[in-house]
Amino acid sequence: MEVAVLTYTGEKTKKKVSLPESVFGIEPNDHAIYLDVKSILANKRQGTHKSKQRNEIAGSSKKIKKQKGTGGARAGNIKNPQFKGGGRVFGPVPRDYSFKLNKKVKDLARKSALTYKAKENAIAVLEDFTFESPKTKQYISFLSALSLADKKTLLVLPEVNKNIVLSGRNIRNAKITTADQINTYDLMNADNLIFVESSVTKVESLLNKE
Repeated sequence: MEVAVLTYTGEKTKKKVSLPESVFGIEPNDHAIYLDVKSILANKRQGTHKSKQRNEIAGSSKKIKKQKGTGGARAGNIKNPQFKGGGRVFGPVPRDYSFKLNKKVKDLARKSALTYKAKENAIAVLEDFTFESPKTKQYISFLSALSLADKKTLLVLPEVNKNIVLSGRNIRNAKITTADQINTYDLMNADNLIFVESSVTKVESLLNKE
């Protein structure tokens, strides 16, 4: 699949770049995408939720009434779960939600996500560029030139470019990453992907690495 290379001002150049079939043209695997997205979101969870159980409640352990003869249900101490302020039964405790996913499954998921975007013609390739200084207005103009100002975008750079990152970090729905940091969630969450020309080969070598 060939894509015309654009300048960052939105103008077409005479160059074209070929998106490798081994990355952008495979048979998509929806289950791999599901597992990888689930893994990414699970790994973000803090898991610090906690409620106090009966043995952690501050209070007297004295029996609050006699066992029989009151006409009501028998009761132990004031920390019982059925009383207001008592401990919670089977409440949440801190836990780790993360789970391991094999590297080949993660690679397959990313390739599948990239294939879907390629089929939707939602991939733009730009000449390598940089900004002279960090300017948010310049990044907004850059998105407007590509007619993507109202879309969720993911810009994939070959390596970290401080001026570009600082220019785009405060813009809603505009995310910037590098070729070695792309993940399935970001790829699927974006409406359009913007690749810098040299990042295409980096992504290919990363995902086809044995």
